[in-house]
Parts: sequence; C-alpha cells; structure tokens
Amino acid sequence: MIKEWNLLRVVACLSIVLLHSTTQTARAVGYPQIEHYNLYRVFLTYATPAFIVLSVIILANRYANGLPEGFWSGRIKWILSPFLFFAVIDALVSNYFNPNVMVYLKIFDNIFTGDFVGWFIIVIFQFYLLHYIITKFKISLIWLFPVSIGVMIWYSTIIKNPPEFMDGYTHMLKLPFLAWFGYFTAAFIIGKHYKIIAEKLYKHRWLTLVYLAISLYIVYLSYESGIIVVNSRRLDLFPLVLSVCAVVLAWGQVIPKFKIITVISNYSFGIYLLHWQIQRFAAPYLANYFQHTSTRVLALFAVSLLLSLAIIKLFSMVSIGEFIIGKVKKTKSLKVVDARALKTSA
Repeated sequence: MIKEWNLLRVVACLSIVLLHSTTQTARAVGYPQIEHYNLYRVFLTYATPAFIVLSVIILANRYANGLPEGFWSGRIKWILSPFLFFAVIDALVSNYFNPNVMVYLKIFDNIFTGDFVGWFIIVIFQFYLLHYIITKFKISLIWLFPVSIGVMIWYSTIIKNPPEFMDGYTHMLKLPFLAWFGYFTAAFIIGKHYKIIAEKLYKHRWLTLVYLAISLYIVYLSYESGIIVVNSRRLDLFPLVLSVCAVVLAWGQVIPKFKIITVISNYSFGIYLLHWQIQRFAAPYLANYFQHTSTRVLALFAVSLLLSLAIIKLFSMVSIGEFIIGKVKKTKSLKVVDARALKTSA
C-alpha cells in the first residue's frame, strides 16, 4: 500500500475517534460551556467523507478499467460481514443501556436504514456499483464531475426540509449516493490519474497548506453565520475534505514510513466499527476521573483506541476474525510511481 494512503487512512480514522470522543463525553456529562466547542467538532466531521474518498481513490487506481472477478465476494466477506456483525452488536448494546429498545427492530434499522456508526458502508457499496457502471460503459468524468457537484448541491438543498413521513428516519437522508456524488467523482479522477496528481501535489505541497487554511476559514464563516449543525453532510465540508486529502497525500510523500502508521491503517476499519461501542461504556467512567473536558476527551480517545487495537489483534488471530473486524493483513501492494522518484529522475 502506498504510504501516503496509509497516512490519510490513519488521519481520518483518528479524527473520527476524536470526534466521537467529544460526542460521548458530552453525552456523559453534558456539553461544556467552551467557546467554539461545536466548531471544533464540525471541523472533525471531514473525516468520514475523507475515509470514503480514500476508498474510491484506491478503487479507481487499482481497477481503473473494471472490477475483477471475485471482487464482490471479497467485499461481502471483508466489509459487509463486519457491517452485519456490528449492526447486531450495536442493537444489543443499545438494549443494554435502554431496555425499551427492541433488539430485533434495532437490528433491522441498523442494517436497512444505517442507524448506527457503520452507515457509511452502505454508501461505499453504492460507490462500488457506480464504479462498475462508469468503467463498463466508459462514462466520461469530464462531464460527470460537474454534474455530480450540481446533483450533490441539489440533493443537500432539498433534504434540509425532510418530509413528515421521514420523522424518526431522517438519518436515512445521508445514505443515497447523491449526498456524496461529488466526492465520488473527485476521488475517481484522483485515483485514476494518481501518478500525475501525486507528482503535482508533491511539487506544490506548500500550496496545499494554503488551500487547507482557506477551506477551514470557509467552514468557520458558515458556522459563524448560523450553520452550526455537526454532521458530515455539510456542503461547506467539500473543499475541506479535499484540502485535507491533498495535504496528507502531498506531505505523506515526505514523511518517513512508520510501523505504527501501517498498523493503525491496517486496523482502521475495525477501529471505526469498534471504538463507538467501547466509548459508550467507557465515557461515563472516565468522566469521573477527570475534571476538564479536554482531559476527558483525550482519555476517552486514548482508551478507546488502545482497546480497539487490542481487540482487533485478538480477533485477527482466529480464522473467523476477518468476518468480524475485516481483513487486517495486507498482502498486496500497489505499484505506483513515487512523486519524489519522478522528480529526481526528471
């Protein structure tokens, strides 16, 4: 796996764990009276779209001309199976904290309406299908990219006022690929032409920091104008997601390859699914040991991350582990020219 891809996966994964640490801490002791606390949380919501973007980048780079034989069976085994497993776990944990929750109904909602932390997998599978359609019918991204941006803006606008029949199920509005269409096409272009784009990002890596600063300021202005909702469907996150990806993909070519980054990257899918459940149990206890919001959040972040890593390690040792926490061991590497090598040989 290309090292900057590993780094991007790690940055996104850790950002998600940190974001949920702020959420669970607030649920345990109440939201703190800290200025811009929710703004910091809004910034962190870039992480799930970035996770999705990276998935499409890898997909488009590896399978630029079409999905190979055995693709779907592998995704069912390593992605869909853990999704189903944790849909059940989430229902059981929800019932533990609230006996009024009907386990079987909650399992149904988790699987078919994405009513738990694993909802993004439903989006990923739609992107697999989109990838299949684009490569099979050779659809040009030259016109699809601007169309996808327009569709995403249109969809985000109309769902601001959901119909009454969706009361209690508004979380489903984030599931259709329409809400993420622009991310898909942008990531497809990056992945398909990654050799060229990686070289350009490396060459202009200082400009990526400027782009990141501008995109952060855009989100800040939106927040200050009254758009304070904390979710990853915010349209103002689109430039932020792409700028974070650009920064990591550019500077990740400079940063040495560290084993810890590879480990967390390999475990990231399991971390994503596990940490939320761990935090639900740990947050109330950790809140009693610390007096300040920052230490509570950081403690929950560290504990949930370490426990997730330990549990995933244990599951990876058994034969059925990949059906529960996904495929951990990476055996196949991608041969993509390093931008620094291109620069040196030029």
